[in-house]
Amino acid sequence: MFKDFLLKQMLKRQLKGMPQADQDRIIKIVTENPELFQKIATEAQEHIKGGMDQTTAMQKVMMKYQDDLKKIL
Repeated sequence: MFKDFLLKQMLKRQLKGMPQADQDRIIKIVTENPELFQKIATEAQEHIKGGMDQTTAMQKVMMKYQDDLKKIL
């Protein structure tokens, strides 16, 4: 429960400036599927540590999980 609260607060800070409805939608998606987003973040960090830039790393990992992301969106 506390973990969910911290996650929501972190997401709100990251999404500030975005319309509230969009913020709420993204927060809902991430809090309902934390395992998937944790895997994405972990794999992206591994690519970044390997020398890949952040944008390329995220694109590569997002393509890998494209089908999973389509299902939840």
